Amino acid sequence: MDGVEQETTEAARVLIVEDDERLAELTRDFLEKNGLVVSLEGHGGHAVERIKNEKPDLVVLDLMLPGEDGLAICRRVRPFYHGPILMLTARTDDLDQVLGLEMGADDYMSKPVRPRVLLARIRALLRRIGDGTPSGSSQDEPAGPDRLTFNNLIVDRSMREAWLGEESIDLTSAEFDLLWLLASNAGRVLSREEIFTSLRGIEYDGQDRSIDVRVSRIRPKIGDDPVHPRRIKTVRSKGYLFVKEV
Repeated sequence: MDGVEQETTEAARVLIVEDDERLAELTRDFLEKNGLVVSLEGHGGHAVERIKNEKPDLVVLDLMLPGEDGLAICRRVRPFYHGPILMLTARTDDLDQVLGLEMGADDYMSKPVRPRVLLARIRALLRRIGDGTPSGSSQDEPAGPDRLTFNNLIVDRSMREAWLGEESIDLTSAEFDLLWLLASNAGRVLSREEIFTSLRGIEYDGQDRSIDVRVSRIRPKIGDDPVHPRRIKTVRSKGYLFVKEV
């Protein structure tokens, strides 16, 4: 595999949980040539403790593993691990992808994975947590407020945290990015295409359901009614609207 010019992802630590030893080693070699520090774990039963003890900057997690599958691992680590999780699946079944997102994965890729695309996805996820800027956003955009308040809901970009009343809201990195994007555009309908391009840095293919899944996860966390939402409204055939006042 050819090298790729390095970006400014300095010494980011990545844990790859993958039982295909040869594939894992090739992936590690490629990522390390491009500026990442990579460790490997081949058994699902050991992954939770590795993540807890090592606290990597990002986890690449295979869905099908011996000992414990990727969905169970993702669900178990989310209460204490808030870094990005990129899930890999050998199947293109939408259900696997949706379940992964519901368990707290930040992104997913279908196997076989192209190393350059994997590297780009990893860098995009690391940029999100590195500077609080979604991967598709322009660094030249005017700086807005770092904290937005909507009655008892507070969203803080600098801290990458949100609160409902006095209670901190448990959000994954991807969920926070989506909540901030919607909240910072309160009163304006954002299309799925706009949201997808802003958060993922790639064009929307019309099939990806990750935005819808994340909205459904965010709503109850911010006190919105999942059945009859008032804060984040679905605008048929258009996209999503974050309502300023409810």
